[in-house]
Amino acid sequence: MFTLARTQPLTSLVRSSIRSITVSHPRQEIFKVQSQKEFEEKVKNSKQPVIVDFFATWCNPCKMLTPRIESVIGEKAGAIALAKVDIDEHSELALDYEVASVPVLMVIKDGKVQTRLVGLQDTDKLRAWVDKAVEDAK
Repeated sequence: MFTLARTQPLTSLVRSSIRSITVSHPRQEIFKVQSQKEFEEKVKNSKQPVIVDFFATWCNPCKMLTPRIESVIGEKAGAIALAKVDIDEHSELALDYEVASVPVLMVIKDGKVQTRLVGLQDTDKLRAWVDKAVEDAK
């Protein structure tokens, strides 16, 4: 039989072993579109501009672009959102927006495409493009 020697009261032991856990909400400025309905709600009906990233999982330039654009969006602290659309899962959206190759980034505001950027871009160009989209929205 195992016996635990207590040098402090049991309530003190229980209190000291409980950790507080902070639960944070996922960043809402970056999300992967799961359905046509979600695209309508979060992109077309958004009050702020949304950058839509049309990508494919097999696309190497898309894989290189992802951390760059996500980093730039993160710097904007919620001033603009990023919606990720996998063209293989949502081919109807790709057709609707005339996406012929990936990656393609589009700024959509009030349900309309404002600007479009095609292909892999460096971080400085992405930052300037996103800054302009945020500025134009003001």
